[in-house]
Parts: sequence; structure tokens; C-alpha cells
Amino acid sequence: MKQSEPVIHSDPEIMGGTAVFIGTRVPLATLLDYLQAGQPLSEFLEDFPTVTREQVIAALEQAKETLLARARPAGRVPAKRLKRELVVG
Repeated sequence: MKQSEPVIHSDPEIMGGTAVFIGTRVPLATLLDYLQAGQPLSEFLEDFPTVTREQVIAALEQAKETLLARARPAGRVPAKRLKRELVVG
């Protein structure tokens, strides 16, 4: 996986530490709310012109990479749990 530059950050001095797009005061949660409500990306970009399409795509790609890296293959039992089940069972 290619590591890209962060496009989201959290700073206690900016909106109380809310995760925002770098260089803006637009929270990442606002983008997610738009998408969850079925709003097109173009509407979000029109409503928040300080955020670029490239920033949004990069943020979504980084979120995807993070989620996939944390996911475990289906049906796989962690070794620690498997060992405990074998000893107890």
C-alpha cells in the first residue's frame, strides 16, 4: 500500500481538536454526513470550496487503507484465543 500525505488532522487549537481537512476548518465528519445522507460529492465541494476533490479522495483512500489493514480474514481465530480454547476445551 502506498503511504500518502495526510489530508486530515486534529489540533486542539482548531475547532477544539475536531478532525478537519488540513488548511481548512471543515470537519471530516461533515463529509461523512453528506455521503451518508446520499448527497453527491459535488454538492459537498460546492458547499465547502476550501476543500478540494483531491483532498476528499485522499481522505477516503486513507480511511479505506486503515480499515482494510485492521480487518482480519473471515473465519480466522486469533492465535491467543485459539490456544486458550485448546487448553480449556
